[in-house]
Amino acid sequence: MVSEIVEKPEPTPPATEQRPTILIVDDDPVLVESLSRGLNRQGFDTLSADSGKEGLARTRSEHPALIVLDLLLPDMDGFEICRELDEASDTCGIPVIILSGMERPDIIRRSRAVGCQYFVRKPCDPNALLVLIRQAINEVNGWSGVED
Repeated sequence: MVSEIVEKPEPTPPATEQRPTILIVDDDPVLVESLSRGLNRQGFDTLSADSGKEGLARTRSEHPALIVLDLLLPDMDGFEICRELDEASDTCGIPVIILSGMERPDIIRRSRAVGCQYFVRKPCDPNALLVLIRQAINEVNGWSGVED
């Protein structure tokens, strides 16, 4: 289970600057709530979805800066979601971090093959996840999370 993020808070973007939005697609409400609270305190807005279909719909309607995705969802697996996102021109640039309890080499290779950029095993260090989220968003969107 993801515990609380304890890293020193980064400055929140100014009111004139939009906070990056992270979509958490996971059917574990405790993990989603804990991760959302920690990310909100670190200057991110969060959305959540507890199924693959809802995650795809929210991605298409909200265009988050990043997606944290579980592989095992009630209606479809994370591989299928990544594949759909990677094949669509409006979502292929959104970084995806798979957060899963499975870490076999074939799972990681398959994740990369369907367009996932990052793989983190559950349970994870929330601070390491935060660093990875910031890095992924900065690589794609040029947001550093600190004021100039």
